[in-house]
Amino acid sequence: MNQFLFTSESVSEGHPDKVCDLIAGSILDAYLERDPHSHVACEVLCKHTHVVLAGEIKSQATGIDPESIARATIREIGYTEPSEAFNADGVDITNLLGAQATDIDKGVSGQAEQGAGDQGLMFGFATDETPELMPLPILLAHRLARYLADDRKNGAIAWARPDAKTQVTVRYADHRPVEVTDVVISTQHRPGAAQETIRDYVRNVLLPRTLGTWWRPGIRLLVNPAGEFAIGGPTADCGVTGRKIIVDTYGGFARHGGGAFSGKDPSKVDRSAAYFARYVARQVVRRGLAHRAELQISYAIGVAQPISLCVETFGTGDAEAARQFASGFDFRPATMAQTLGLLRPIYRRTTNYGHFGKAELPWEQ
Repeated sequence: MNQFLFTSESVSEGHPDKVCDLIAGSILDAYLERDPHSHVACEVLCKHTHVVLAGEIKSQATGIDPESIARATIREIGYTEPSEAFNADGVDITNLLGAQATDIDKGVSGQAEQGAGDQGLMFGFATDETPELMPLPILLAHRLARYLADDRKNGAIAWARPDAKTQVTVRYADHRPVEVTDVVISTQHRPGAAQETIRDYVRNVLLPRTLGTWWRPGIRLLVNPAGEFAIGGPTADCGVTGRKIIVDTYGGFARHGGGAFSGKDPSKVDRSAAYFARYVARQVVRRGLAHRAELQISYAIGVAQPISLCVETFGTGDAEAARQFASGFDFRPATMAQTLGLLRPIYRRTTNYGHFGKAELPWEQ
């Protein structure tokens, strides 16, 4: 039997990079709510007492206050302790958001057919190894991080603070998941919290509840392996938008084109084409054309039709039938946005615990 171990990680909404992603997504949604045709490319940097907003925006929306949105987002995540350098009321915000370049605007919207907002290549992937059509390692890593955050917010674990990372290793045999072998949890906590209390919660509550049928007593577990984790978030580490692209997608199980999602409106094919490629890959698997499917799409800036489309089924199905099926979809930016309803303010909810595998998102339906 062909056996191998595969590991994926997730991070909580309090991770410095995810703080930045959620601020960017919140600003994007605010503009789309008032003008669905807004063009937004918002980048964020957080460190210590500083938040920097930068990027380009073209919109008819008025009354948007990015600085207030940033503070509200930080507060929602849970960074409210005045004793910490990074807190919602105490951070200094520098706003460097400007107008979208005229040449880019002409290429995207100044013609009869909307062109792609940038050149590049995007991938979509699906596998029938889970009901969500996602690889098991990243699905479980997200679940651990999400439930850890839920317990923090509902007061079940009073010692918890917002920053956390999870990691899950799965053993595969003949390309099917067989068992979870290892779990690593690093979770920020209040000063003075006992590490044994944290380990007991993870071992006896979090893992059995979140891993479900994949839970077994023999899983090797590491909790805060470096020791105390009282100082975290942007107080300890710099966060930047778009640095968790593998966490956001398939946990390394499928290839990635390199483009980030957060803070970008759907005219940027980095985002919309990656979502649509996932949508089509799901249809390939659901129709039984393959057990695993990966699509690659590429674009040139200002051109509506994709430059190329590649479909890979990894020997798990009818590759030619899958390619013909995928070729029947319309991958032009405006059509993808219309098909999936991408001009709505839906992007905050994508930021944390994966952009894929969530039943409520349109590309998962």
